[in-house]
Amino acid sequence: MPRYSTVLHDVLHSDSTGGLMKPGTDRMVVLVIVFFASWWAFVPLNAWPTEPATDSDPPTGPALERILERYIRTHPEVIEQSLQALENKRAAEEQERQKAAIATHQQELLNDPNSPISGNRTGDITVVEFFDYRCGYCKRAASALTELQQRDTGIRVVYKDFPILGETSELAAKAALASHLQGKHQAFHEALLATKEDLTKEHLFRIAESTGLDVERLDRDLNRPEWHTVIDRNRSLAKILGISGTPAFIVGTELVPGAMDLKMLENLVAQVRGK
Repeated sequence: MPRYSTVLHDVLHSDSTGGLMKPGTDRMVVLVIVFFASWWAFVPLNAWPTEPATDSDPPTGPALERILERYIRTHPEVIEQSLQALENKRAAEEQERQKAAIATHQQELLNDPNSPISGNRTGDITVVEFFDYRCGYCKRAASALTELQQRDTGIRVVYKDFPILGETSELAAKAALASHLQGKHQAFHEALLATKEDLTKEHLFRIAESTGLDVERLDRDLNRPEWHTVIDRNRSLAKILGISGTPAFIVGTELVPGAMDLKMLENLVAQVRGK
């Protein structure tokens, strides 16, 4: 491969943050990057000469700059295409990193005694959900997840409280974790996701009463310090896995951010089962 490819590789990897070129980067370097990134993305490897065509040195300095500028003016689309190729490459690398992190943290994901579970506790497929009770997309996905469990008796669901929408979300998460102590988490969980009202403490207690919880006990249990630990641990795990929003679903080593409908969940489960 031409020696310029090595130069481009070094330049692209010189930023330890993984960012694109910084303002003020030498114009010549930018041209070289765009030119060769475009060639890498769209020219077959066997099209690259392995030996110089002549004994003369390749163009450098202003001569090379003119060649690159002419190429980019003639093929302006390569700029967008090469940046898209770079974005796709980084996305693929992040996906592989996430899979490795999921494999490393199976115990915390699947067997944390402080994470409520629903469905078949000995099921062959576990769906892990990171969610926030005030998240509209989480509310939308809740019915699909419930229906999945009704249709597929091999499904086990692990709930990871991940309150990211403020103090009200954190209060709801603590109430849900406290309801687990009374053995009524699932009914309370579903009611919290179904409500359209703001999750004030008063409304939480009304929902608790309607789902058969002892409200006085819930009020006491709500303030147990371990809920801070559980939530902080979930936040740390989410950060390691690259989860920044809700909902996020993990099945096997597959991580899918965003709301999923029933068909999407069924397809994901089938995909993991088939491996």
